[in-house]
Amino acid sequence: MNVAVQEIKGAWYAGYILDKHVKSSEFLGNNEFGHPMFDTIRTEVGESMYQLKYKNDRSQIPLLAEVFVKNLKSKLNSVSLIIPVPPSKHRSFQPLIELAKAVANKMNIPIFENILIKNKETPQMKDITNNEDKLGKLLEAFSINDEIETNGCWDALIIDDLYSSGSSLNAATKTLQTYSKIKNIYVAAFSRTK
Repeated sequence: MNVAVQEIKGAWYAGYILDKHVKSSEFLGNNEFGHPMFDTIRTEVGESMYQLKYKNDRSQIPLLAEVFVKNLKSKLNSVSLIIPVPPSKHRSFQPLIELAKAVANKMNIPIFENILIKNKETPQMKDITNNEDKLGKLLEAFSINDEIETNGCWDALIIDDLYSSGSSLNAATKTLQTYSKIKNIYVAAFSRTK
């Protein structure tokens, strides 16, 4: 799978995405119900993420985890644990959690699904257009669960599936910066929508 790794800036120590989500998208007009139709061409990572998230194709998980580790592990050498961003939508199958587990397994480091928790519901971030509003809502919703039982201060990797404005990763980072057992915070996402 071809990627075009990009560095992303934010409240974190270092951050990366594997590739853009979409190469191009052409408006084709409205269908018979008045809904817009597009001819969308995704990157390889974008298509794989689309198949996983919206077509429930779980065979994409090992492929994406392999590409993630192959292209980003050298940039994340000091990372000791992985923390997935808590999902904004409850589903019986959480693609991001499964991706984070697969990456943690390939990197041979633990995943902590419950260090960063959402203590209140938020709307889906893609439905909020103002970045400051997104960050504010997320900062209000995130809290820390002291799940690390060992002493020490660890470098952590926060994983998200799609990167848009960076609000989710910034809020997660700012919240984790208050946790005394976390030192440097790295972030990574599979694809970028904007």
